[in-house]
Amino acid sequence: MTRVMVTGANGRMGRQVVQAVTDAADMDLVAQADPALAPDGATLFASVDEAIAATQPDVAVDFTIPAVAYDTVGACLRAGVHCVVGTTGMTDAQMADLTGLAESGAANLIVAANFAVGAVLMMRFAEEASRFMESAEIVELHHSGKIDAPSGTAAHTAEMMHGDVPIHSVRLPGMVAHQEVILGGLAETLSIRHDSLSRECFMPGVLMAVRAVPDRPGLTRGIAPLMFG
Repeated sequence: MTRVMVTGANGRMGRQVVQAVTDAADMDLVAQADPALAPDGATLFASVDEAIAATQPDVAVDFTIPAVAYDTVGACLRAGVHCVVGTTGMTDAQMADLTGLAESGAANLIVAANFAVGAVLMMRFAEEASRFMESAEIVELHHSGKIDAPSGTAAHTAEMMHGDVPIHSVRLPGMVAHQEVILGGLAETLSIRHDSLSRECFMPGVLMAVRAVPDRPGLTRGIAPLMFG
């Protein structure tokens, strides 16, 4: 049984992760950490350090915000707690520091811009298509509460593709997470689109990462390595 702590447990994604871990037969939700949660129960903590000391989790799942994720994930790694991180927007320097902790310590790290299996397939197909099409652009659309723009998924997709790929960001209420890669060639276009209709779609990938992270030393970027080997 894997002992799991969720940080950012009171956020939109955090609440969904809490439910998914609770429902998983091979996982035990031992702690929720979020400054918005009053420490009024055995699994509710305002402090990550307090939660680690009290519950000794095996894996922490982080869906916070860039301003706090660096310190939160760093504290977990230093304490020997494996981390699965869905927070995007941390700086290159911060990611380098966290990678160093994962590579030099006892705890491993999986960082993914997107945990939806369909989104990973979309990125892989876009990478392949960009080898054959003349040019491409990315349109990513998210809910109005999303802080970073472009999204981590769009930025990672552009990095994977051949050539210079512009990104257009849309933030509107009523949306969850959507991305379309439009490629153009001589007298033809190709569109590759993924739509997240509910945050539930990210949960199979999150649970896949929780199960995998103890056996993946250092840093693993994305869930593609878990899907494709």
